[in-house]
Amino acid sequence: MDFSMIGPALVLALGCIGSSIGCGIAGMASHAVMSRVEENHGKFIGMSAMPASQSIFSLVLTIQMKNKIVAGSLAPLSAVGIGLGVGLALLFSSMYQGMCAASAIQASAKQPAILGKSWAALGIVESFSLFAFVFALRLM
Repeated sequence: MDFSMIGPALVLALGCIGSSIGCGIAGMASHAVMSRVEENHGKFIGMSAMPASQSIFSLVLTIQMKNKIVAGSLAPLSAVGIGLGVGLALLFSSMYQGMCAASAIQASAKQPAILGKSWAALGIVESFSLFAFVFALRLM
């Protein structure tokens, strides 16, 4: 039995799980706000989709890890370590980004002028997943 693809599978699974949780959290807030306000629904939907980016990072890492394992330039055990560590970083980043988006959506329903400023917090949380992504690429 070949266990060499555990690392790529871990990073993909954890990143996608986090993205689905984060988008779910933000999506629920978006739906609640859309039931109370009459306009600008697209802004809420866009913000609730923000945590999906971590699944893209995890997909790119999965492909890169698989290729490097097959080429012999990345040991399968190293891939497990990278996949687990970065996968957890993506998972938690997505979840907290979803929470930030949910609070931004709720706050901007009451104060529409702060919606643009709310993107800053989402970008800060996103930067941590981007750091993990880049560091994983450098480690491979």
